[in-house]
Amino acid sequence: MKKIKNTLFSNKPVTINDNSLIMAIESSCDETACAIVKGGREVLANVVASQIKTHEKFGGVIPEIAAREHLEAVNVVVEEAFKQAGVNGNDITAFAGTVGPGLVGCLLVGMNAAKSLALAYDKPFIGINHLNAHLAANFIDTDLEPPFIALLVSGGHTQIIEMKSYSELSIIGETIDDAVGETYDKVARLIGLPYPGGPKLDKMANEGNPQAFKLPEGKVDGYNFSFSGLKTASLRLVKSFTDKNLPLPLADICASFQECVSSTLYKKVKHALEETGYKQVVLAGGVAANSEIRRKIFSLQDLGYKVFAPQMKYCTDNASMVASAAFFFEHTFDNIDVEVFSRV
Repeated sequence: MKKIKNTLFSNKPVTINDNSLIMAIESSCDETACAIVKGGREVLANVVASQIKTHEKFGGVIPEIAAREHLEAVNVVVEEAFKQAGVNGNDITAFAGTVGPGLVGCLLVGMNAAKSLALAYDKPFIGINHLNAHLAANFIDTDLEPPFIALLVSGGHTQIIEMKSYSELSIIGETIDDAVGETYDKVARLIGLPYPGGPKLDKMANEGNPQAFKLPEGKVDGYNFSFSGLKTASLRLVKSFTDKNLPLPLADICASFQECVSSTLYKKVKHALEETGYKQVVLAGGVAANSEIRRKIFSLQDLGYKVFAPQMKYCTDNASMVASAAFFFEHTFDNIDVEVFSRV
């Protein structure tokens, strides 16, 4: 059980236990989300308002536009979450909000909405690290407990994390340049796929031959990653066709690219498991929805490891994972004065 003490009008500690209801708001990028989760694992409400249609014509997220859309949507998703869960603000044990990393203007909308609710109902506010929230998505509807090795793959981050307990986690490997999601989007744009390119590249890869082209894996020591060379090699591959006015074998390029990325991730995670001795591995982040990365990590079950990955609806940004992180993680920003941050 966790005790926090940061309400505006009372110094009486609030105990968070298995019956606690946490309402969380997530607005770090281009989804405005609100959720209510009981005991860190049972989702009573999960509401997400996506901005993909708004940003696809720009080929990426425009921060100022995203922040304005968050302002328009945040009250709507909060009201819908209360409605779905059948509770009101007085029933909530604590309110949580993502405080970073993310787009500052976007983060401010969700964090200030969650703080306002906490002040209005005199309940604690808990600020959450967005990356920890992605890890916590694996606690939803499961019996997962530390210790474990986690592979966090998202648009901005690629990390291997050792989680010894709810209060002890450390990054033991990460990308030294582009993140996996960023690489997917850049290569997708290179071959002409519309935004968001990553999921579309994944779908097209399923129709191609993963052995059609041999693309280079980044040679980095330890558990770290490098994907800039793969991006450059993909560009050269495309140019080898376009310079000769030859049609691009899109499916084969996508499949070969995806095979290179997924194999690299698999090898590093397997190495980390072997060296640490952990028997559990967790997949997290928006790119955890990728079919081939998911398949390769789950193949570790054949070697005796227990593998966890969030349900698809909890892979991409959502507020259920934020509420779960507020429940489980001991290192939170449980101070009403906390401010947002853009990077870790």
